[in-house]
Amino acid sequence: MDTLQQPIILILAFSLFGYLLGSVSTSIITCKAMGLPDPRKVGSGNPGATNVLREGGKKAAVITLFGDMLKGVIPVSLAHVFAMTDMLIAVTGLAAFLGHVYPVYYGFKGGKGVATLLGVLIGTHWMIGLGAILIWLSMAFTFRYSSLSALVAALFSPLLAWLVTHSAVIATTTALMAALLYWRHRTNIINLLSGAEDKIGAKK
Repeated sequence: MDTLQQPIILILAFSLFGYLLGSVSTSIITCKAMGLPDPRKVGSGNPGATNVLREGGKKAAVITLFGDMLKGVIPVSLAHVFAMTDMLIAVTGLAAFLGHVYPVYYGFKGGKGVATLLGVLIGTHWMIGLGAILIWLSMAFTFRYSSLSALVAALFSPLLAWLVTHSAVIATTTALMAALLYWRHRTNIINLLSGAEDKIGAKK
């Protein structure tokens, strides 16, 4: 089906579903269920897996990580199941990412988007997701900085998206997500440059 023939109502429906699912905060729900402090009120204040790891331990962090990834995987995978166009897949993934970063349920104050971006990439094509994950892991094992690992993986994600899909719209929305991820990490970038960034597993 040609991208221009994609029903607008379907694009809007999938975008809304992706955004609303992305707006669900895995970290807040997990920490509340496990009797842990609200991740927005401790440590870095970021409701993401890294902050949960520092303040709540590995189990809560793993649940948060996979939950945030699923928020990207599920809506994009459903777009694939419906055998729709690259436009629908790309917009659905972008909506899920925006939901995580600017969640409607939490006053539009969300996380930085790393795990959800990885989930979107996996849902788009497993090779893109695998490539980004391998980049993240290699950087994390080498330098022990979660933020640096995320920034490098995000930097290469639009290229991976293009090489695998040859889709301009998917590569473009991936670049938009990567740019927003960089903006959300602006404090981390300053800390990395000044040597003040915490390494993985470090306590505040």
